[in-house]
Amino acid sequence: MTISRRPLILGAVAAAGTLAATALPASATGGSHPKPKPTVVLVHGAFADASSWSAVASRLQKAGYTVVAPANPLRGLTTDAAYISAILKTIDGPKVVVGHSYGGAVITQAAAGDASVKALVFVAAFMPDKGEQLGELGARFPGSQLSDALQPLPDGAGGTDLAIQTAKFHAVFTADLPASTSALLGASQRPISAAAFTDAATAAAWRDIPSWAVVAAQDRAIAPDLERFEAKRAGSHTTVVDSSHVVMISHPDLVTKVIKSAATATG
Repeated sequence: MTISRRPLILGAVAAAGTLAATALPASATGGSHPKPKPTVVLVHGAFADASSWSAVASRLQKAGYTVVAPANPLRGLTTDAAYISAILKTIDGPKVVVGHSYGGAVITQAAAGDASVKALVFVAAFMPDKGEQLGELGARFPGSQLSDALQPLPDGAGGTDLAIQTAKFHAVFTADLPASTSALLGASQRPISAAAFTDAATAAAWRDIPSWAVVAAQDRAIAPDLERFEAKRAGSHTTVVDSSHVVMISHPDLVTKVIKSAATATG
């Protein structure tokens, strides 16, 4: 499978509209310019791709936000965080960075020390502290069925990738989506390197950047109690929703609302 190394840029029309609005003379805007909206960066997790954010991205675009949804390489926390960090540096202005699932771990490390990142949003996500490994973190609380659902695959370079068994994908990952939709997502899932679960996080951006968290109460991929623990530890503004792991697909309005709240509160 070929992995794109270029971010998927969404919202060009919205961005143009924002620029046009800020170019109006002061007399046409009552003497003051509206504050520009931050760019929203949406980082997908394992067993998925950037299209998993489509419903949220379209809603954000309609609200006037520029959206960037990069292709997370899924080659391990060290590699992936370095890649997303490099992408963030190419985006001018303030940013709200959002991570789903494994993407939460990636943004935790990638956004560390980046003053342009004004808020972090974790959606049914891992939020490791410095030195923690995702495999160990995921085993702290009961409730996840992910480890029993994984199957090893060759990565083509002598290492091991992990994917969710097709027969278990719906129950573990997408339980509140129609079976037909789940089957398509399972068939197109992107495997993740096994190294992602053993790499130790080198930084925890949520210690310095305000954070918001969406806890999926019916999650079977990451234990809901782990999501609650992480959000409490980070002091995140927390929303709990009765959802499977793919909350951004099954509840896009709620996730969009949380992201907009983060953007407004820190803008």
